[in-house]
Amino acid sequence: MIKIIIVDDHPMLRAGFSQTINREADLKIVDECDNGEQLISKISENDYDVVILDIDLPGRNGIEILKEVKKIKPQLSVLIFTSFPEERYGLRAIRAGANAYLSKEDDSKVIIETIRGIKGNKRKISPKLAEILANEINNKSDKLAHELLSDRELEVMRHVALGKSIGEIAVILSLSVNTVNTYRARLLEKLGLSSNTQIAIYALENGLLDKPLRS
Repeated sequence: MIKIIIVDDHPMLRAGFSQTINREADLKIVDECDNGEQLISKISENDYDVVILDIDLPGRNGIEILKEVKKIKPQLSVLIFTSFPEERYGLRAIRAGANAYLSKEDDSKVIIETIRGIKGNKRKISPKLAEILANEINNKSDKLAHELLSDRELEVMRHVALGKSIGEIAVILSLSVNTVNTYRARLLEKLGLSSNTQIAIYALENGLLDKPLRS
């Protein structure tokens, strides 16, 4: 039996997903939570085979939580299951230790096969993500500027582009105002920009705002 914990802040999605997974004789959702901090607490106290983790979570995002999960339990398999396309976070997730990356629009059969395939800390890369990885290797010198941002810098950038104030971003991300200002300064330097307006224009031109962030 593959014991699974699912992390998503939408109760209806968790319920529907659990119903689908629990129909399989060898798979079982044994636990669930709606944010990353709960997950960290649970994996410290319990044993699971697979974590199904969204990226867009309250507080710290899924990529940051993934990194911490892998520090605490390196052999625990993690499936990133999110609305974000592979082009957006696929490479970041794999680099952070994800065993697989799937979209919430993927067929249930693909999801089930992936869960089985990653048990035991194995990796299962989709053809699309494999192509992205191959292109990354072949075009290291052709990276877009925002691809050089850290996960947190990218997150701050998107909030700024959506018109959030530094204080609002600090509350949303559970950071201090000074820390948010530091991230903003770093991303401005890396992108060669000088204002929030330029950040917004850059984000729009590069398709970084196609999915609204939580507020």
